[in-house]
Amino acid sequence: MGRSNLLPIVLSILVTYGFVSVSGEICVNTAGTFRPNTTYDSNRRLILSSLASNVTARDSFFYTSSIGQEQDRVYVTSLCIPGAESKDCSDCITEGVTELIQNCPNQTEAFSWPETKTLCMVRYANRSFTGSMDLEPHTLRWNNGNVTINMSEFDRIWDSFMLRMIDSASSGRNGASSSSSNKYYAVDMTSLTTFQRVYALMECTPDLSPGNCDACLRASVRSYQECCRGNQGSVVIRPSCFFRWELYPFFGAFDNITLTTAPPPQPSTGDRDDGDSLSVGAIVGIVVATVVIFLLLLALVFAFYRRKKSYRDVDFQSGDDISVTHSLQFDFKTIEAATDNFSTSNRLGQGGFGVVYKGILPNGNEVAVKRLSKTSGQGAQEFKTEAALVAKLQHRNLVRLLGFCLEGDEKILVYEFVPNKSLDYLLFDPKKQGQLDWTTRYNIITGVARGVLYLHQDSRLTIIHRDLKASNILLDADLNAKIADFGMARIIGVDQTLDNTSRIVGTYGYMSPEYAMHGQYSTKSDVYSFGVLVLEIMSGKRNSSFNQTDNNSSNLVTYAWRLWRNGSPLELVDQVVGESCDTSEVVRCIHIALLCVQENPMDRPTFSTIILMLTSNTITLPVPHQPGFFFRSDRDVAAEDLESGQSTGKFLPSSINDATVSDLDPR
Repeated sequence: MGRSNLLPIVLSILVTYGFVSVSGEICVNTAGTFRPNTTYDSNRRLILSSLASNVTARDSFFYTSSIGQEQDRVYVTSLCIPGAESKDCSDCITEGVTELIQNCPNQTEAFSWPETKTLCMVRYANRSFTGSMDLEPHTLRWNNGNVTINMSEFDRIWDSFMLRMIDSASSGRNGASSSSSNKYYAVDMTSLTTFQRVYALMECTPDLSPGNCDACLRASVRSYQECCRGNQGSVVIRPSCFFRWELYPFFGAFDNITLTTAPPPQPSTGDRDDGDSLSVGAIVGIVVATVVIFLLLLALVFAFYRRKKSYRDVDFQSGDDISVTHSLQFDFKTIEAATDNFSTSNRLGQGGFGVVYKGILPNGNEVAVKRLSKTSGQGAQEFKTEAALVAKLQHRNLVRLLGFCLEGDEKILVYEFVPNKSLDYLLFDPKKQGQLDWTTRYNIITGVARGVLYLHQDSRLTIIHRDLKASNILLDADLNAKIADFGMARIIGVDQTLDNTSRIVGTYGYMSPEYAMHGQYSTKSDVYSFGVLVLEIMSGKRNSSFNQTDNNSSNLVTYAWRLWRNGSPLELVDQVVGESCDTSEVVRCIHIALLCVQENPMDRPTFSTIILMLTSNTITLPVPHQPGFFFRSDRDVAAEDLESGQSTGKFLPSSINDATVSDLDPR
């Protein structure tokens, strides 16, 4: 095998495993929402459930349809790229449908371009969009690596190549048949150097006009140029078109593509004697072949190891070197200028590990700057954990890390700015809690559940937050929940269900009994914390506030359990929302919360089950057992004497409250 064939293979293997997967859904939040179990919801599930079979039944791999009447009508469109195997197409669409149903639970419009073994598109809405070009919302991902050749030469080759691709895709001149399946589809490659190529794929939905397809693809190319020109590859996803380019082949889309562009000419080596040239050339050939074979073997070993987990499943061990996120690093002077030298007027709040400031970057973007205290319990290890975790996690219910600063004693994290601060800021303020009506509170509950489900199940590893509480739930402009503060997150293997620690961190009142008392934590520890959080959202009261009340309950969990056993759970509900809420929905949420705070971790549901319980009224909920940290009174003991099979429980002193703990030896 020659050098020109080997090196691209080596490069493609090495680069493939370094690119961020962009598979995912886009929920169009501005399009409105619907309530679960309505006619629209049923129509959506019905038409999406048969989408894969309807698409693969057509030679064109393109399908559009609708179901329902008037405001309950659901419109869908779906397609797969030409040349895809029928099974791969079906699997891809099934994944897209699953993503939309799970991650866009009540949005009336959403779309997804999943990337599995092939590429496909799934889109639905409560309006007809056939034939219309929609450029927004869009998302862009790019590879952090930079192009290594001369940028002027790269720009010349790349720009010319993209113009040819856009013309080919929008006019249908892609070298394939003119069937509707590839009407607006183009895939091609060109040479950058002797050993390096550019691979690109463009596709528009076949219902567009040629002019609209051209405009959509040009907008996507421009997005890459304005954002991250010079990076080694990018993907731009819009409702009406898809664009991806790499320095390696992908989707198997290039298997039958012949390179038509000759590589740039190489510099002349000058005039030499024929015999000398042959001898030197042979030596160079042997050396190059040896090096290439070594690199190929190394790449194959690397590929074999990485095949066991995708990029999103990276093993975030506690010793991860923060240099892997070097491209996210901010200069300390930039942070100082953004926060006006950490001005008190820019201070947003203070957490267990430091102060958070509002900042404005030179490009005008607002950010939240978390400056860790030099004397805080969080050292370099926790800082690296939070940076490594949050930078690689992508979910709409998780706060997004934009970068970090690590200079001298300064450890700073830069997050997206979330305008409505944290949940506790609104929830526990009598003057502000009126902003949280029942629908908003319900959406916050489901949003937190989906965010934690992502942490627990999205990758091979299980990420346990360990400090779920109201102050760590941020609210964006639309009051959507975003989970923050991963400084205490811990990782356990996918097959591991329980871990132990001698260093207990978190917040009393939210900690599960087995964690606070024995240092044992698992996904069920987060479930317990979630249950306490739900009870706080329902009641508008802090768990710790019950120490100062005369309701004969030492905490919110005890109070809620007594109301449940007495048959009056609605007394728990915040009066602000009590009159306008759906009582059956409220009681169901209280029921779920009590299932989450049960003393035995095995009795607590998983977050996948919690989401099903929250979104489906057809699931019968089990009867909850006595919660952990339940404080008996004489009246409770008398009531329990009349029952059988009730857990006796273990209790901590009633002084337990919401104090944050950074280091505690278990009993």
